[in-house]
Amino acid sequence: MKWPVINLDEQSKALLNRLDEKLSVLKKLRPLPVSALKRITNELSIEWTYNSNSIEGNTLTLQETKMVLQDGITVRGKSLREHFEAVNHFEAVQFIESIVHPHYLITEYDILHTHSLVLDKIEKDYAGRFRNAGVRITGANFTPPNALKVYELMHELMKWTNNAANDLHPVIRATIFHHRFVWIHPFFDGNGRTARLLYNLLLMKEGFPPAIILRNDRKKYYNALNQANEGDYNKLILLICQAVERSLNIYISTFDNYADEYRSISDIVAEEHIPYGQEYLSLLARRGVIDAYKEGRVWYTTNEAIKTYMSNRKRKH
Repeated sequence: MKWPVINLDEQSKALLNRLDEKLSVLKKLRPLPVSALKRITNELSIEWTYNSNSIEGNTLTLQETKMVLQDGITVRGKSLREHFEAVNHFEAVQFIESIVHPHYLITEYDILHTHSLVLDKIEKDYAGRFRNAGVRITGANFTPPNALKVYELMHELMKWTNNAANDLHPVIRATIFHHRFVWIHPFFDGNGRTARLLYNLLLMKEGFPPAIILRNDRKKYYNALNQANEGDYNKLILLICQAVERSLNIYISTFDNYADEYRSISDIVAEEHIPYGQEYLSLLARRGVIDAYKEGRVWYTTNEAIKTYMSNRKRKH
C-alpha cells in the first residue's frame, strides 16, 4: 500500500500548533475531578453515538438517543434496528475507553471486537468478520479493494499505524488511518462507525478527547473522504482538526471556565470595534484560520481570536 505524503501549508501548521497548545492546557488541569469527568465523558459518549449513527442514516434525535441509552425507553415510530444501533455504538465507545492507554498499539482483535459491538443485535452473521466478497459504496468515487486483499491491507494499516507513522502529528496519523480504513472497507457493513471509533482511540491514547464528526457536516465529511481518495487530504485534515478543537474546548471549559470567552459570531460582529462581518468571520472559522468551534449550525469564537487574526494580518502587510 502506498502511503500519502502530507505537505501542510502554514495555516494547517498553525491550526495543529493551536491544538497542541490546548492539549497542553488540558494536561495541566489533570488529574480531573472524577465526578465531573464521568459526567462529561458520558455526555460526549451519547453525543458521539448520536452523530456517528446519524451520519449513517439513523433517525433518532439526540434527545431520543439519550432516552434510549439512559432510560431504556423505546421511542414510538422508530425502528428496532435504530434502537439497537444506539445501544451497540454506546457499548463500543465504552470498550474503546476501556483499552486506551498511552502506549496502546492497535490490534486485529480490537478492530474485530469493536466492529462486533457495532453490529451486535443487528447483523450477527457479519459482526466482527472481515468481508469475503466485493462491495460498492453509493456516492463514493472509488471501488473498495478485492476481498482477497482485505486481510493483508488491514495488517499493513496496523503496522503503519503502530510503527511507521510515529513521526506524524497524532491528528494527521489518526486522519490517514481513518481514511485508509474506510478505503479498505474491511466489512460488509458498519465501516464508517468502526472507523470513527478507532481513529478516536488513536487520538485518545495521545491525551486528546474524542473528536466527534457532526451530523450537520455529513456532506462535507463525505466530500472530504472522496478528495482523500484522490490524494488530497486537506479537507479531511481540516474537518478532523475542527472536531478535535471543539472537544478540547468543551473539556477545558468544563474544568477551567475557559469557554466563557466564546460567543456566537453573530454576537461578536455586533460590537463596534469588530471590522468584519458575520459571513467573513464564519468563512475564517470554517477554514480553521481563527480559533472557533461549531455547535449545530452556529460558529463560536472569541475576541482574542479575532485580535490575533488582525495582528497577524497587519504583520503580513
